[in-house]
Amino acid sequence: MRIAIVGGGLAGALLALRLSQLHRPLKLELFTGGDPGRGDVGQRDASAASGGMVRAFERDPGAAALAAESLAELRGSRRLREWSRFRESGAVYVTEPRTEVTRSLAVVEEVLPGSAERVGADRLARDHRLGGLPPGVTGIVEHGAGYISPDALRTAALGRLADSGVQIHPDRVTGVTGDPAVRLRDGVRHYEAVVVAAGAWTPCLLCDSGLPSGRLRVRQIQYTLCRGPLDGVRAFVEENSGLYGRPHGPGRFLLGLPSDRWDLAPDAVEPDRALADEVVALAGRIFGVAFAAERTVASFDCYRDPPGLELRPVEGGGGGLFTFTGGSGGAAKAVFAASRRAARSLLG
Repeated sequence: MRIAIVGGGLAGALLALRLSQLHRPLKLELFTGGDPGRGDVGQRDASAASGGMVRAFERDPGAAALAAESLAELRGSRRLREWSRFRESGAVYVTEPRTEVTRSLAVVEEVLPGSAERVGADRLARDHRLGGLPPGVTGIVEHGAGYISPDALRTAALGRLADSGVQIHPDRVTGVTGDPAVRLRDGVRHYEAVVVAAGAWTPCLLCDSGLPSGRLRVRQIQYTLCRGPLDGVRAFVEENSGLYGRPHGPGRFLLGLPSDRWDLAPDAVEPDRALADEVVALAGRIFGVAFAAERTVASFDCYRDPPGLELRPVEGGGGGLFTFTGGSGGAAKAVFAASRRAARSLLG
């Protein structure tokens, strides 16, 4: 069986690794589109720029199951922890008022017993320095969560693939067809299955191939590295304001807000200075200390509504053409379980 994966980011590399582990007679080829981590157009891709926060809780129980399974595998594997440079910081997720969390917490408890607890606004302020929250919020505190380096994990996976004989091509794929096949500058190659896991380049590649991009859209992502007089802060997501962040060494933090820049070309991405200023000001109000911005990192990712990293057939793709993207900025949390499920589904 011959399978091609288009995209050398975290999703494509992990899917290729899962396939190579499941099916030995497989003829697997991975097209990275250039230097992994730089993307087709010389930009830092989402795997290289991601903050890599990993936790088990998600508001949607299905998403929580993927995230919890992924975190359990990560914590249970010394190799994966080393490959991904996993750092345990704990995590706090603050929901909007009156959000239902019981089902998702039950999912997390089943996979990772005793790892998460529900707390109120008083505990969030006292133990986690999160102040100024609206009445009725719920906090989910996870003790075994933290963050990884998606770039390091991707690099380790690509190295293992190369050592195992998987063909990794730097060629840029100019199109895909429903045969299925990939179109290169020097011709067309046919396979039993083709998976487009090219992240933010996926919608454009499908459109250039005359195929619908479905619900996939490109969105700018960015975070600002800040310095502030604050210790003991866990990785966090504060739903009400949108602020998220994690530690980045003593007295330093990675902080961000969702961007409103949609449907842009990857080579048009540049830091949104107004958004960076808003991040610094908002973090100061929530934590009650002054932050100083050091630099802002801007990149892009593939978003989908509803979100989720999942193997999906391409409409009009003839049954052998798929996408594996749409993690919507949070693929690092789910990539271990999602790639395993995708590989099994692809091989039937």
